[in-house]
Amino acid sequence: MAADPALHPHIHTLYSDHHGWLQGWLRRKLGNAFDAADLAQDTFLRILTAPDHTPEKQCDWQLREPRAYLTVVAKRLLANLYRRRSLEQAYLDALSALPDPLAPSPEQQAIILETLQEIDAMLDGLAPPVRQAFLMAQLEGLGYAEIAAKLGVSERTIKRYMAEAMARCILLVA
Repeated sequence: MAADPALHPHIHTLYSDHHGWLQGWLRRKLGNAFDAADLAQDTFLRILTAPDHTPEKQCDWQLREPRAYLTVVAKRLLANLYRRRSLEQAYLDALSALPDPLAPSPEQQAIILETLQEIDAMLDGLAPPVRQAFLMAQLEGLGYAEIAAKLGVSERTIKRYMAEAMARCILLVA
């Protein structure tokens, strides 16, 4: 992924100066060169496609401390990778508990896993109490009063949490 130097000179310099270092850092974290290469590329792609990658919008610390900046972005992607793998493993464990006649086809499994990952991405952007309230309503079927009592907040707060969660879901689906 070599960014066009004429269009993105700062990204090109960042990439050429620090790609090898970042990939090595990720390889040590992951113990796997292939995943490290993918995450290093994803890190630079994320930076390249971010709305604030232009020098005028970039924070000074991003330019003064490029490795710290790359590390922050890479750690977020690393956390996403671990969460995706954990979700996939939980799904595979649940599938293995099903009798063969009830198990979904490989195509259905892929669709279900992709849907689970999309839902996880939607919920990831929510504050923990908002996410918890949303899941209690959706998965446990609890009413707002019950959720408020369990979380120790007002019912009005739960209504606000639910509105925030629903708005995020609608925004990400659109």
